Amino acid sequence: MRRLELKVPPPVVAALVAAAMWLITFVSPVMVLPPTVRTGLVLVSVLVGVGISLTGIVAFRRAKTTVNPHSPERASSLVTTGIYQFTRNPMYVGILFVLLGWAVYLSAPWSLAGPAAFYLYISRFQVMPEEQALHARFGEEYSTYKQRVRPWL
Repeated sequence: MRRLELKVPPPVVAALVAAAMWLITFVSPVMVLPPTVRTGLVLVSVLVGVGISLTGIVAFRRAKTTVNPHSPERASSLVTTGIYQFTRNPMYVGILFVLLGWAVYLSAPWSLAGPAAFYLYISRFQVMPEEQALHARFGEEYSTYKQRVRPWL
C-alpha cells in the first residue's frame, strides 16, 4: 500500500470520488429537498470549499514554497499563519467541502460515502507521508505546529 503514497494528485482523487458519487446515484434512493434549500447548501459548501483551498494556495505562494503535493520535501518554509492557524491541510479541507456540496447536489444519501472515502484516502496516502516529510525537513518547529493545529478542522 505504501506505493500509493504521494502518487495520485488530490484533485485527481477528488475527481474519481466525484465520478463514483455520481454513479452511486443510479442505485441510491433520492433525498428530496426543496430546490432553494438544496441550491443554497450546494452554493455555500462549494464557495466555502473553494475559498478555503484558494486561501491555502495563496499562503503557499506568498511564502514562495511548493504547492506540489508529490514533493513535500521541497518545502522551503513552514507556513503557519493565516488559514494554517486553523488547519494544517486547507486545500484538502476545501476539496472535502466541494465534495459535500456535490453530494447535496446529487441528493443521494449514499453519495455521502464519497467525502468519507476522500477523507480516508487523503489522510492515509497524502497527509501521513507529507507530515513525515515536513517533520524530516523542519523538525521540532513542525512538531510544535502539529501539536497546536489540527490536520483537518
